[in-house]
Amino acid sequence: MTSPLAAGVVVALISLLAVLGPLLGLSPWWIALAVALCLGGLSLDAFRFGGRGGHLLAEAMPGGQLRLRRIATHEAGHVLIAAQEGMVVRQVLVGSLACLRVGLSAGGTTELEPPASAKLALEDLRRWSRVLQAGMVAEQVIFGDNVGGADDRALLGRLWGLSGHDVDTAQREQRRARREVEQCLRKRREDLDGQAQTLLAAAPRLGRGRGSPPDSSHQPPSGAAAPTEDSGAEPGR
Repeated sequence: MTSPLAAGVVVALISLLAVLGPLLGLSPWWIALAVALCLGGLSLDAFRFGGRGGHLLAEAMPGGQLRLRRIATHEAGHVLIAAQEGMVVRQVLVGSLACLRVGLSAGGTTELEPPASAKLALEDLRRWSRVLQAGMVAEQVIFGDNVGGADDRALLGRLWGLSGHDVDTAQREQRRARREVEQCLRKRREDLDGQAQTLLAAAPRLGRGRGSPPDSSHQPPSGAAAPTEDSGAEPGR
C-alpha cells in the first residue's frame, strides 16, 4: 500500500470512527488514542521505512509468500536472460525488506553492470531490450500477466531515446526482443522456476531472522553464464 493510499484509508477510518464511535458507546478518549496511534504509525512508516511499511507487513503475512514469489520470478527472468546475453549482474534483491536494508524503496531489483556509453549500438540496444523486458515476460509466463516493470520500461525508453533511432524502429525492436525472450523463457520454464525458488528462499522477511539476499554466490541454471550480481532491472548505481 502506497503512503498516499494508506493515509487516505486512515483518514476514512478516522472519519467513520468519529461518526460511529459515540453510537457504539466508545469513549472519546479511546477514539483520540486510536487516531494518535494511526497517525503515529503513518509517521513512523514514512520516517523509518520510506512509506513501505505496508509492503513489509504484507510480505510477512501468510499470503506474503505469493507476493514475494512474483517478485522473485520477475528478478529470475532478468538473471536468466542477462546470463544468456553475457551481461554482468551485480546484485539481486527480492522483497521490500531486502531493498530497505540497502536504502532502496522498492519491492525487488536486479542491478546490472551499466553500459559503457549512453549511446549504444543497435545490437547492444537489442540485448538491453531483451534483458530489461525479461522480468515482465517471466511474470507473464508464470502468472499469465505482469504487474511489475514500470522502471524497466522507463529505462529502456531512455536508452532508445538516447540512441538516435526513430520511434518506429525502437518499438519494432522492443516487440521483437519481447517475443524472443518469451520463446526462450517458455522453453526454459524449469530453469525459470528453479532460479525464482532460489531467490525466494533467500529473501528476508520480518520475523524470519536476518537472512541475506542472494548475490553473486548463487548458482545459475546449468548452461547459463555465471552472473556476478526491484517490481525491476537497473544499471549499477
